[in-house]
Amino acid sequence: MSQSADEAEVADRAQRMNARIDTTRPNPARVYDVFLGGKDNYPVDRVAAMAALKANPRGFLNVWHNRDFVRRAVSHLTADAGIRQFLDVGTGLPTAENVHEIAQRIAPRSRIVYVDNDPVVLAHARALLFSSSEGATDYLDADLRDPETILREAERTLDFNQPIALVLAAILHFVEDEAAYDVVSQLTNALAPGSYLIASHLTADLNPENGMRVAKTYAESGLTFVLRSKQDFLRFLTDNGLEIVEPGVVPVHHWRPDHRPWALSTHRPIETDLLDHMDEIDKIRYRDINDVTDADVNVYGVLARKP
Repeated sequence: MSQSADEAEVADRAQRMNARIDTTRPNPARVYDVFLGGKDNYPVDRVAAMAALKANPRGFLNVWHNRDFVRRAVSHLTADAGIRQFLDVGTGLPTAENVHEIAQRIAPRSRIVYVDNDPVVLAHARALLFSSSEGATDYLDADLRDPETILREAERTLDFNQPIALVLAAILHFVEDEAAYDVVSQLTNALAPGSYLIASHLTADLNPENGMRVAKTYAESGLTFVLRSKQDFLRFLTDNGLEIVEPGVVPVHHWRPDHRPWALSTHRPIETDLLDHMDEIDKIRYRDINDVTDADVNVYGVLARKP
């Protein structure tokens, strides 16, 4: 193929991808990006994030601690369990402490496949693909509800005859009813013995009032999700014969905490009066992730092993 043909194909692909981006409705990955201090979001996403923050002023800690739980789980699997392959489904927009950065920092030969179906994530996928020279990363434009495509395409990078860590962080609550359980079964059935599942899920168990208030604001913005109970979350494990790793299903900030500073925080301004002139979203980056109580978190996290 000539250079001009290559350029035309790239331009066509970019045009088709841009056509999929809807800036009139909030998007889960982009709202998540707002709480992480990212720039890859639109005014409608910021409005949704502001409404959620008004309903629960410390709700950003759910996002931060969910992300930090993944860091600790991936670090443990890489350093202590010898896992060298990760399949991260619903990865969201790239930011600090992506799975490949965590794993390859410990084991440079680690191989990671990211999966998401959001066109904005796809547009920024290159930021995810800076692998170590010894390892590999890949990005799949696929939907969690299409496990056949995920598994087929992931085989280009991952060896399914060897253990893989499946990462389903803060994604299953966007899949309703039995479809979510079917998807997890199909994905875990394809994994070799000795593989792991890293999963987290929003719930109304822990702080029902805050959880339901935020869920209501998201629903009013056009975003809906399922706030599953601990028992319902456990089904993703028990239905598939997975062995729960200590400390079990716990609020994410209680999963082997190491109290590290938050990678995305900013040092407080020397003149703290500057905070008074910021909106609530912009103030977040000056908060401390370790300033957290049980009343702040509505997310369960778990690590489980396939025997």
